[in-house]
Amino acid sequence: MAKAMSKSALISHLAEQNEMTRKQVIAFMDTLVDTAYKQAKNGFTLPGVGKLVLVNRKARMGRNPATGEAIKIPAKKVVKFRVAKAAKDAILTGKK
Repeated sequence: MAKAMSKSALISHLAEQNEMTRKQVIAFMDTLVDTAYKQAKNGFTLPGVGKLVLVNRKARMGRNPATGEAIKIPAKKVVKFRVAKAAKDAILTGKK
């Protein structure tokens, strides 16, 4: 199985493919990530890849795996990433 692409390799690849310097790619990626973090509460969509969404989880009962004791898990907000259909199709079928 092939290794996952590192951040440095991704930056180099993007710089080469788009005729940009590594510094330009790093600045763009930093801006994109910062924007995604700030807009996640409203839903941040990266077209063709997916969407960051903020979800409210309800309080629920859980179980301590060590003791088997029932515990109450409080309600909380969590961030989820929903993969776009286009990305699923491209990855699973190998077609773009």
